This record gives sequence, C-alpha cells and structure tokens, in this order.
Amino acid sequence: MSATATAIPARGPRRVLGGTLANFRSATLTALAIVIAASVLVPFVRWALIDARWKGTAADCRTEGVGACWAFITHKLPFIMFGLYPAVERWRPALATVVMLSLVIATMLPICWRRWLIGAWIVGLAIALWLMGGGLSLTRVPTQEWGGFPITLMLTVIGLGGGLPLGILLALGRRSQLPLPRLTATAVVEVVRGVPLVAVLYLAVLVVPLALSTGVEVDKLLLAQAGVTVFAGAYLAEAVRGGLQMVPARRMDAARALGLTWWQSTRLVVLPEALRIVIPAFISIAVGFFQDTSLIVIIGLFDLLNTARLAAQDPAWLGFHTEAYVFVGLVYFAGSALVSRYGLWLERRMAVSTRRA
Repeated sequence: MSATATAIPARGPRRVLGGTLANFRSATLTALAIVIAASVLVPFVRWALIDARWKGTAADCRTEGVGACWAFITHKLPFIMFGLYPAVERWRPALATVVMLSLVIATMLPICWRRWLIGAWIVGLAIALWLMGGGLSLTRVPTQEWGGFPITLMLTVIGLGGGLPLGILLALGRRSQLPLPRLTATAVVEVVRGVPLVAVLYLAVLVVPLALSTGVEVDKLLLAQAGVTVFAGAYLAEAVRGGLQMVPARRMDAARALGLTWWQSTRLVVLPEALRIVIPAFISIAVGFFQDTSLIVIIGLFDLLNTARLAAQDPAWLGFHTEAYVFVGLVYFAGSALVSRYGLWLERRMAVSTRRA
C-alpha cells in the first residue's frame, strides 16, 4: 500500500506579515467603531429611555436629572399630526389618512394591480379630500388650516401618483423620432430638473396666479400639489427613459413582427420590462419626495416636520425642540425604511416572475 503526500506550499514571511497586519487593522477599526458607537448610543439611550419623563407637565420635565421629555410629545401629538385643523374635527384628517394609507398598501400588493385600482384611487382621493375640506354635511375647513401628517402623505402620494404617468409620457416624448414632442419633453425635463423644488413651489404659488385673469383665485395647496407633481414627473421621466434604453431593441421588433402596433408593443412589451428595471430608482425618488415635503413651509403650509417645530414653540413647552425633531425623525425613518424594504421585496418578486416566464 502506497501513500501519496501532497505538498503544501509554504507561505512566505511577507505574506504572513501582510495577513497579520491586515487582521490587526481590521480588528483596530472594528474596536474603534464599537467605541464610537458606544460613546454615542449609551448617552442617547440613557437620555431617551432610562432618564426620560413619559408623562407629566413641562415643570416635571425641567426637574434636575430628567432626560427626554416624551410627555411633550404625548401632550402635543394631536397638533403635531394634524396641525391647525380644528380640534373637534380632527377625526376627519385621521380618517382621510387611513383612506390614503389603505390605497397605498393596496397599490403595493401585486395582486391588486388591476384596472379597478385606478377607480379605487379616484374614489378614495375624492373621499379623503371631502373629509379634509368638508362640504355637504361636514363643516368646511380651508386648506390654510390643514397640516401635519395628512399634508405630508397627500403631497407625496398625489405627487408621485400623478408624476408617474406624466414621467412616462415625457420619457416616451424624449425618445420620439418627431421633433416637436422630443424637443418639448426635453425642455420640460431639463428645465424642471435644473431648478430646486423650492423654486418650482415659488413659481407655482406666486407666479402662476399673476398669469390668471383678474378675480380668478386658485387654492395655494392645489398649486403646490401641481408643482410637486410636475417636479416628480421630471425626475421619474429620466428614470423611465433609462429603463427604456436598457430594453433590447429586439423586444420591439418581435412585438411588431407579431402584428402589434407601436403603442401596443410599447404598452404591453417594452414599458413593463423598463419599469421593472427601474424599480430601485423609483423607490429612491419616492423616499426623497416623502422627505422633501417639508419645503412647503416657504409658502405658508405646514407638514409634519413644521407642525412639530411649531409645537415646540409653545411658551408652556419651550426647550423641547430635540424631542420634537427626534419623534418626527423616527416617523420619517420608519416610512422611508418600509418603502425601501418594500422595494427590495418587489425587486426579488419581479426577478422570480421573470425567471418563471
């Protein structure tokens, strides 16, 4: 019986030394990161949880040794969530928020991607606006008194919902062989993307009314919503155009060879694949717009962030800005994290569907 010995190449001194130094650097950086994280997290946890005051008055929160005053959030939560909306009518924006969130959840479920969903959005938004604004049997509440989370949600949802079809049309226009739609779409996208959202809001709320006939007034919130929708459409257009460019030309050729028209080929073959490709870009744009709604404060409207800022200016609760911003930051973080996780799940689901097809 014979045994065959396998020679193991010896590691040179330099290689051994290099590996040791690399491991030492990794261990050092890891230890440094732990120390920095601990130096930040331990005081924060102590302030936010251990030494926090969960109920009581502002005087109780100013006692020596008290950390975060979450009693301020408890006391001011209705104002933070609904702003200047009349206190006795705040059930209406709460119900409108539930309606809009239900529509968003239904839209996120592929099983609900049917034609009836468009009708559900039209009816749902009409009900939400009726609840917020009043009319019929409800007391009318002007949009100047709207605020808080319903405004944040409404601007984001309607802006992205209206911006998507606008963005698809602009993307198709930029790829058109005809000069008029191509130049028009290019001009709209480049001009809107070339200015900040603040400038678009100013233009929509201050300049557009000057172009209207004397005596014609348009609601400020409606103008702001239109500006946000156009702004979202310009950014979504570039995402869609990138997706269209990544779809192989043979897809269109194959569809046309089957007898489909250009519009049928685009709607049934090219666009679905392009939209599937740009899901990460859509999620990034959605998260960005969810956070950028706070810019409407420049036109006198107050979203979630700005109602929290106003709540902290109450003379009875001065000095608790940190708690207000931490609370709102957690709300924004939770919403953004949920949308991001949904995007990852949708990407995996679309990839599985493509492989099965």
